[in-house]
Amino acid sequence: MNNQSANSQKPKAIRILLSGGGTGGHIFPAIAIADEIKKRFPDAEFLFIGANGKMEMEKVPQAGYKIEGIDIAGINRGNILSNLGLPFKILKSLSKSKRIIKNFAPDFAIGTGGFASGPALYEASKMGIPIFIQEQNAHAGVTNKILSKKAKAVFTAYPKVDGFPADKIKFLGNPIRSTIISGMQETGLAKEKMGLDKDKLTILSVGGSLGSRTLNNRWKENLESLKQKGYQLIWQTGKLDYSELSSSLQLPDSIQLREFIKDMETAYSAADVIVSRAGAIAISELAVAQKPVLLVPFPFAAEDHQTKNAMNLVEKNAARMVKDSEMQEKFWNTLSEICENENIRKEMSQNLQYFAKPNATKEIVDEILKVIK
Repeated sequence: MNNQSANSQKPKAIRILLSGGGTGGHIFPAIAIADEIKKRFPDAEFLFIGANGKMEMEKVPQAGYKIEGIDIAGINRGNILSNLGLPFKILKSLSKSKRIIKNFAPDFAIGTGGFASGPALYEASKMGIPIFIQEQNAHAGVTNKILSKKAKAVFTAYPKVDGFPADKIKFLGNPIRSTIISGMQETGLAKEKMGLDKDKLTILSVGGSLGSRTLNNRWKENLESLKQKGYQLIWQTGKLDYSELSSSLQLPDSIQLREFIKDMETAYSAADVIVSRAGAIAISELAVAQKPVLLVPFPFAAEDHQTKNAMNLVEKNAARMVKDSEMQEKFWNTLSEICENENIRKEMSQNLQYFAKPNATKEIVDEILKVIK
């Protein structure tokens, strides 16, 4: 009888430690991976480690997961004196990470970049816990570069990423919102859904949640040319400029001003051409949407990684790029070339397929489980 009850005890639920943050580009892939594991193992237990005061401390609980905060920050290149306390912060965050990990006792750990994942995954690897890295950009972040030496595998969105051991790279793409994958629609229908003319060429401009002043200023300058061409524009301005633009501009129905676009899959579907910054997750979504794109990398991204992301697409003729500093001279001409030439658009759409990884999250989890088993 006792033997039977011992045998019928449920197997121990797997425990997963995740760490990544500072920006949505690090947080959302970690949440997507956790969601995929949870789908397969409903009893699994999860714990995130984040940086106190950063957006992961809010976004992770919103997604339904527990998070513990550590006091860690990156190097402040603008104010060298403010870095004096950094060694102390690092030691403190290593010690707290060690304590958290000891108590939680994870079966494996996943890092998606950002300050917090450094101490968390370093301590996990020291304790003999298998660690995995997911790098979103074409250029390896400092934290992920250091951790990759100890990692069982490094999951990337590009076939080659400098700074990682080549034998550990698995080019599987970035986890993206499942709605983008399942929600793409026929272009004409999506235009009508957005109140646009289904027969007119439509441009979608996206500059991230805060928006891009560079893009907003160029659109302001080129509104007359846009109207003359008869193109339609879905213009996501972001928070910073929306009220000023909406109160100062008189726009026809063919130009839609939006502070934020909730239904991104319909906006991507309605577009014939897209203008975008070159953040890692944005590029992964654009590749799945497979619409010709003009990339304008944000010049102040860490280690200029947005330019490196964009160059990977440009080299495969899957996108065009205009540098932020050259927008005034080159924006309208480069965009016109794409809009006026259907063959260029077709070729770019086809070439984007190489970077489209709609099953990234599923395949990353498959690989992790293969190693763990």
